[in-house]
Amino acid sequence: MHYSLLRLATGLCFAISNILTVAADLTTTIDAKSNLGTWEGWGTSLAWWAQAFGTRDDLADIFFTTKTQTFKGKTVPGLGLNIVRYNAGACSTNSYNGSRMAVSPKMIRSREMEGFWHDWASTSPSSSSWNWNVDSAQRNMLWKARDRGADVFELFSNSPMWWMLKNKNPAGSDDGGSDNLQSWNYKDHALYLATVAKYAADNWGFKFQAVDPFNEPSATWWSGKTGTQEGCHFDIATQATVIGNMRAELDSRGLAATIISASDESYYDQAVTTLQKLGSAALSKVARINVHGYQYDKGARDKVRSLATAAGKKLWNSEYGEGDATGQRLASNLLLDFRWLKPTAWVYWQVLDGGGWGLVDADNDAKTVAAVNQKYFVLAQFTRHIRPGMRVLDAGADYAVAAYDAAARTLVIVAVNWGDAQYLNFDLSRFGTPGVDGALVKRWTTKIGSGGSLYAAASDTHISGKKFWSKFEKNSVQTFEIAGVVL
Repeated sequence: MHYSLLRLATGLCFAISNILTVAADLTTTIDAKSNLGTWEGWGTSLAWWAQAFGTRDDLADIFFTTKTQTFKGKTVPGLGLNIVRYNAGACSTNSYNGSRMAVSPKMIRSREMEGFWHDWASTSPSSSSWNWNVDSAQRNMLWKARDRGADVFELFSNSPMWWMLKNKNPAGSDDGGSDNLQSWNYKDHALYLATVAKYAADNWGFKFQAVDPFNEPSATWWSGKTGTQEGCHFDIATQATVIGNMRAELDSRGLAATIISASDESYYDQAVTTLQKLGSAALSKVARINVHGYQYDKGARDKVRSLATAAGKKLWNSEYGEGDATGQRLASNLLLDFRWLKPTAWVYWQVLDGGGWGLVDADNDAKTVAAVNQKYFVLAQFTRHIRPGMRVLDAGADYAVAAYDAAARTLVIVAVNWGDAQYLNFDLSRFGTPGVDGALVKRWTTKIGSGGSLYAAASDTHISGKKFWSKFEKNSVQTFEIAGVVL
C-alpha cells in the first residue's frame, strides 16, 4: 500500500511538473485556412557532381528514393529528391577558324562542363558542329534519377558556349562584371539551349519542364582571370533580350509548353532589382522566378515573394549551399525561406562536395566519396515528409513549417529548437478534425551539430484533445506526422 501511494504521489507530481513545463514553453498554432502554395518538390543540380559520379547507383538510391540504404557502413534514409537541374555545358577542347577556348588559370577541372555545340559553322543539330556524345556521366545520372521517381527536370546554363563569348572564356569576362556574351550571339545562346531541350525530348526521353538561360547573372565575380567555374555576367537589359529570344526559339521547335525560368540571381536583393527592372515584355515570358539562397540570413526574401505574387509567377529557391556540415545553417535558412520567401520548391546545389558543402563529403576531381554529413540527416527531416502535392500551411512560428496531404488526411510539421531543452507545443484547434484524441503522432529526430540522433524514429507522442507536444533537446529538429486531420 505504501509503495502504491508513493508511486501515485510521484506520478501526480511528475504530471503536474510536466504540465507546468509544457505551459511555460513555446506554443504555436497551425493555421488550417492558410495556403502558401502546392509543394512541387526538392532537388539538386547535377553539375558538377554527376560528371564525376554519374554511374553510381548507390548515390542515385540515397538521393532520389526514400528507401533506407546502407551507405559507408551507416544506415541512411533516402532523401526522395524529385527535381533535377541539368546543366548545358559551355566547354569544348576543339579549335575552329583559329579560335580555341581560353581557360582561367584557377579553373577547377571538375567544374568544366562539356557543351554540345562545338563551333558556329552550322545550327543544325545533325551537323558535325554538334557532338551529342559528350557529357555522358551527367546524362546517366539524369536517367537514374528519372528511373527512381524524379519527375521535374530543368535545363540551365552557367555560361554560353565559349565561342559565343567576347574573350572565349566560360569562366567570365576579363573584369568579372561586364557582359561577356557577344551581342550577335544573343540569339545563338537561346538557340543552343532550345536545341538541347528539343534533342533531349526526341532522343533522351526527357521533357524539360523549364529552361533557365542564366546563372547569377548580376554577379560581378565571374572573372576569366581568376574564375574556378563556369559563369557569365548579364546586364538586366541583356537578360531581357535573351529571354525574348529564348521564348521564340523554344516555340519554333514545338516546345511552347516548356516554360522559361529566370534569373537565378545569387542574392534575394539582386532578384528584387532584376524583377523591378526587367521590363513587362520580358517578364511576361517568364513563368517562374528562380532565386538562389546565398544571401543566407540576410536579404529581402519577403520582397521577392511579394513581387512574384504581384506578377502571378511561381517562385523557387533553385540553388542553396554552404560549407557547414553540421546542418545548422541549412536548417536556419530553410526555415527563413519557408517563413518569408515561401517558395514551392527548394534545390540543394551540390549533394556531393568537399569542405562541408556536400550532403555527402566527396572530391569531384579525385572521384572519392567519404562520409555522409550531419546536414544530410537534417535535410531528410524535411524532404522525406513534405512531399510534392502537399499544401504548405502557415505554421505560426519562425521555428516551424507545416504541410498538409489532403488525400492521406495527414498533417506534417517540422520544427527546430535552438535554445535549451524545452517542450514545443502544437495547437491544432483551427482544424475541422485535429486528428484523433489519444492517437499516435509519428516522430523523427535529428541532432543539429555532431553526434546524437540521426533521423531516429519514436512512438512516444500522442494527440491530447486538439494539441500535442514533444520535448526538444538543444539544437535539434523533429518531424511529426499526424493522421486523421481534416482542414
